[in-house]
Amino acid sequence: LGAPDRGRTNEPERFISMPRSPRTRLTPILRPMSVTATAPAILPKANDACWCGSGRKYKRCHKKSEGRVLPGVVTPMRSVPDTIARPSYAETGEVVAWDEPRIKSSDTIQAMRHAGKVAAEVLRLAGDMVAPGVTTEEIDIYVHDLFVERGAYPSTINYHGYPKACCTSVNEVICHGIPDSRPLQDDDICNIDVTGWIGGVHGDTNATFFVGDVDPESRQLVRVTEECTWYGIEAVKPGRPLSDIGRAIEDHAKKYRYGVVRAFVGHGIGEQFHTDIQVLHYYDSRASVIMRPGMTFTIEPMITLGAINFKIWDDDWTAVTADGKRTAQFEHTILVTDDEPEVLTGGEGAASPVAPWKR
Repeated sequence: LGAPDRGRTNEPERFISMPRSPRTRLTPILRPMSVTATAPAILPKANDACWCGSGRKYKRCHKKSEGRVLPGVVTPMRSVPDTIARPSYAETGEVVAWDEPRIKSSDTIQAMRHAGKVAAEVLRLAGDMVAPGVTTEEIDIYVHDLFVERGAYPSTINYHGYPKACCTSVNEVICHGIPDSRPLQDDDICNIDVTGWIGGVHGDTNATFFVGDVDPESRQLVRVTEECTWYGIEAVKPGRPLSDIGRAIEDHAKKYRYGVVRAFVGHGIGEQFHTDIQVLHYYDSRASVIMRPGMTFTIEPMITLGAINFKIWDDDWTAVTADGKRTAQFEHTILVTDDEPEVLTGGEGAASPVAPWKR
């Protein structure tokens, strides 16, 4: 079955690049651990008492969450040195959108090339840290420090109240996972999404990394997701509609009977983190905006092993697959040119430097 057949969400279709929390938090989030005991090697039967000591039946307690990512403790938001220039929302968490030109000036493009290279380097170095036993909080601290060392502001900090310097989305987490105290485990897959603001513009990129020895099904998912991203990039051509990108991505995902998430999409980027351009990762003829030289946007497909409908955790950010099956993502910031697209977060030193078939 193709993605449209298996992946219809029960919710009205939404185009979201980064959610705007209905309860925007301008103060740090602190969540208790959800689990205070360790599951035994042999799990109880459905009607037996749960292993956690709650007194409830296993099927009514931990059975549904067994094997899934559970939230850990989120530490307070870290500060950025006063010497680092910052975007307008950094202090208040309030994002005020303005009508930014879709076609960037030569000066803006040059600044975005630098911001893209900074983000790409930070992502690669963060990926090198991924290993069993490392917490996503430790990865976030490293990302924070890497951006600051390069004179960049981690764009996600206090963006609509988001508390961390990056997003870390593990296994069934589709996107916007908040780094916390959960250690990565052997066989996990972990997406790291970083954005840096430097020179007055943002550079945005992400990749999915293997944690230790990863099963073949997950390895194929990650491989195909990276391929989908690059097929989408190769569809960027001046004079063509944005829908070409979604068609290329969806066509490739369908070959493997994978789902393409529809609720979260690529976005315009520049002086603002998110502008009004929306890049769907599936085909829709209504995505009719014509690509023009000077446009900049992200391509960041989220590909699933199962259904594409989702749930949001109580933190108002973390999106997970409703069926608990794994998902992967890659992302690049793209510049439309008169010829081939320029991948501002790709090239030498990037986690995903060029299309896999060109390496």
